[in-house]
Amino acid sequence: MSKTTNKFSPEVRERAVRLVLDNEGQHGSRWQAVMSISAKIGCAPQTLNEWVKKAEVDSGRRAGIPTEMAEKMKALERENRELRQANEILRKASAYFAMAELDRRSK
Repeated sequence: MSKTTNKFSPEVRERAVRLVLDNEGQHGSRWQAVMSISAKIGCAPQTLNEWVKKAEVDSGRRAGIPTEMAEKMKALERENRELRQANEILRKASAYFAMAELDRRSK
């Protein structure tokens, strides 16, 4: 779970990213466009730049793991961890009950 709250709604993020991509040509560089737009919406330029990069990855214009795939991987890793813990508990319980059965038979 994220330790920070999202200050900006998905709509604001999408609009800011679209503004950067649409107005990139009007500025000397992408970074200047990011600086200009981030000041207008009140977020850090690095944050907006990360949003733009993520949008490019999700659209296939930049190499990387799309958000949807990353979320699926994270869920599968969590499930795998939970299954490993359950298996460990079952293994220990099995050993405990096997020892209890041996103790019962030896009496």
